[in-house]
Amino acid sequence: MSDTPTSPKKIRKAVFPVAGLGTRFLPATKAIPKEMLAIVDRPLIQYAVDEAREAGIEQMIFVTGRGKTAIVEHFDIAYELEQTMEERGKDLAILDPTRATPGDIITVRQQVPLGLGHAIWCARAIVGDDPFAIFLPDELMISGQGKTGCMKQMVDAYEKVGGNLISVLEVPQETVSSYGVIDPGKEDGALTEVKGLVEKPPVAEAPSNKIISGRYILQPEVMRVLENQGKGAGGEIQLTDAMAKMIGQQPFHAVTFDGARYDCGSKVGFVEATLALALQREDMGAEVRAMAQRLLTQ
Repeated sequence: MSDTPTSPKKIRKAVFPVAGLGTRFLPATKAIPKEMLAIVDRPLIQYAVDEAREAGIEQMIFVTGRGKTAIVEHFDIAYELEQTMEERGKDLAILDPTRATPGDIITVRQQVPLGLGHAIWCARAIVGDDPFAIFLPDELMISGQGKTGCMKQMVDAYEKVGGNLISVLEVPQETVSSYGVIDPGKEDGALTEVKGLVEKPPVAEAPSNKIISGRYILQPEVMRVLENQGKGAGGEIQLTDAMAKMIGQQPFHAVTFDGARYDCGSKVGFVEATLALALQREDMGAEVRAMAQRLLTQ
């Protein structure tokens, strides 16, 4: 795992695949994008964008579908709201994370639901010849107190080794068959060389207990791979298949995330994330803890 001879190109662009229908959360997502559902008081997409900004990413590329305009509006200026708040003496600082520099929010449409790989490929013209990050907003990555976010941890590693990186988490061995896992090579602290990717292996055949989580840094060549890739599992164009083809062609590493992952694509995971983050809040943590204890004794 030697350093690359020259510093790799900076990660300035991030792709957010947000075209999904959110059917698991119906009827809540009939008119509201699932990425706009709030964990306490911030939409899921806001957590992902905040994480991207912390990592130095400047350009947010949303791969959207019909009915997803609320995501873009969230990062726009709401004149009536701000004027009313000013007139009432309210602090506008609460809206600062929702402001975007003009031109730094870009949307493209995924017109047919052909999978994650296809969604990423839809952003090819904006990505161009630059390396880029990918965020799956359904996967809420929360770092420990005093730690940097998941993507910042990945960018720091990328600046040492270049190439392609994925975020991984260690899970109990008996649960690996529910996830994609890596076939690991040499390890150096949180950094692991990736020799292969295995989707939902039987427990006895899993090469590791390190599961792929929803953060990636990929080189632009992946777009060329996706361009010519046929449909894989589920009749969709799979990103994992494209990444697997790049192993051995370019450096490929995994970064073990120092933090917690919440699967907000499931209702139970969404509730868990809401409780966990509410308990961490100074303005409500004690009250939420007392409320939870009260409910548990009823």
